[in-house]
Amino acid sequence: MSICRDDQIIFSGSLFYLGSMYLKGADNLPIWRTDGVVITILLHASLVEFIYYWLHRALHHHFLYSRYHSHHHSSIVTEPITSVTHPFAEHIAYFALFATPIIITIRLGTISIASIAGYITFIDVMNNLGHCNFELIPNWLFSIFPPLKYLMYTPSFHSLHHTQFRTNYSLFMPFYDYIYGTMDSSTDSLYEKSVQRKEELPDVIYLTHLTTPESIYHLRLGFAALASKPHNSTWYLRLMWPVTLWSMMVTWIYGRTFTVERNVFKRLKLQTWAIPKYKIQYCLQWQRESINNLIEEAILEAEVKGTKVLSLGLLNQEEELNRNGEIYIRKYPSLKVKLIDGSSLAVAVVLNSIPKGTDGVVLRGKLSKVAYAIAHALCQEGIKVNMLQEEEYKNLKTRLSNEAGNNLVLCKGNVPKTWLVGDGLSENEQMKASKGALFIPFSQFPPKKLRKDCFYHNTPAVLTPKNLENVDSCENWLPRRVMSAWRVAGILHALEDWNVNECGNMMFSIDKIWQASLKHGFRPLPISTESKPY
Repeated sequence: MSICRDDQIIFSGSLFYLGSMYLKGADNLPIWRTDGVVITILLHASLVEFIYYWLHRALHHHFLYSRYHSHHHSSIVTEPITSVTHPFAEHIAYFALFATPIIITIRLGTISIASIAGYITFIDVMNNLGHCNFELIPNWLFSIFPPLKYLMYTPSFHSLHHTQFRTNYSLFMPFYDYIYGTMDSSTDSLYEKSVQRKEELPDVIYLTHLTTPESIYHLRLGFAALASKPHNSTWYLRLMWPVTLWSMMVTWIYGRTFTVERNVFKRLKLQTWAIPKYKIQYCLQWQRESINNLIEEAILEAEVKGTKVLSLGLLNQEEELNRNGEIYIRKYPSLKVKLIDGSSLAVAVVLNSIPKGTDGVVLRGKLSKVAYAIAHALCQEGIKVNMLQEEEYKNLKTRLSNEAGNNLVLCKGNVPKTWLVGDGLSENEQMKASKGALFIPFSQFPPKKLRKDCFYHNTPAVLTPKNLENVDSCENWLPRRVMSAWRVAGILHALEDWNVNECGNMMFSIDKIWQASLKHGFRPLPISTESKPY
């Protein structure tokens, strides 16, 4: 008779209920007791693992195997449900064995809710993991801590037990197989073979970085529910500060780029790589060398993989960091991978976001490569560009021709309703805007929305075509299926086979890249000035 699924839940739940009712000290438990948790761990590693090992070997004796354990081994190719497919008698034996640490800690008076819940969860997770028939334990875990191979089994370890039958008897900790000589000789080689999967070679890589410590939760490897929505700080994430601190430590120790998303568009394979650095670190002088080294390593790795285009994305928020990627082109002039900072498409998106018929705009924020290009284009078209600060006005004036410079003015009177803003926009400056003003960002980071009587557009971005696959998460604060101009620019360069770099002072044709974006199905985001402002 087999017992599994609903029957197992009813059986186990009934026994736990009876235990809590009739075992002295099993009620009114504290949430946490450190000594109880430690004792539970020690009892499992010594008593439970030891007894299970010999019980398991006994079950493989022909007398018990034919009558009981063969039912479990009917699954040569295992799956998670295999872990709870046992005859009734076996299930009773396993329950009694796994309940031993709980009963002992109850008798010792060291039991807690944490030790019970943690131990039961540990048993279920490890049991399902061992039968999942898919090797998901990364090799770097054993590289960091080699003794872990004796303390933690892998799916491939237990799969050998289901195919060879007379090896790898241990529960979750293989050291008893090592002690008693029942470790399968092919265990290590099968594990190595299982983790060596065919590597996907990307055509386009978008290189980005973490923004805030909480941004790790908004990646696909974090919480899917959060990743599917625009990045927004929520109160409950602040309660997770221990986990957040741990994730920061892991990214600091790991110290290299990691893949956060894979997409497919037409004939291109796209990947997003993240640098394990946060926004604030880009402002620290002592962090710049480390950041540049990580970017350089990513570029060289992309070169080895045969990548066509690498888009630098958020990494260009501080132009003085690496001069928009120019230092890498100079250091490695023979690079085949093309570096794209995406400035041309960002400029094109901003210019096409300005409402038709606008005769004047305010330009305020850090004067970046994108800001200079926007001002030049608008002045060339005869649109007045109003500057709020005299120093920025003089700086920009020197870069414009005499004819274009006539349309650059230092704002002293009425302020236009269209504001083009970048990093450095202050609260006081936002308050100078008239009611109903439209703020259009030209930088990667959006301004704080301080005015409820004004409108705020997204940072330079476009709506993606429906045939762009696997767009399951939001890019930072952007809506679903919306990509930043810096990210899309790399895709367009690869689609059009433009074998050129766009970094440093180089700027690709603004009109050409805009037309290419429309040609391939990318669409501008609408600006609503009729709905209620933010």
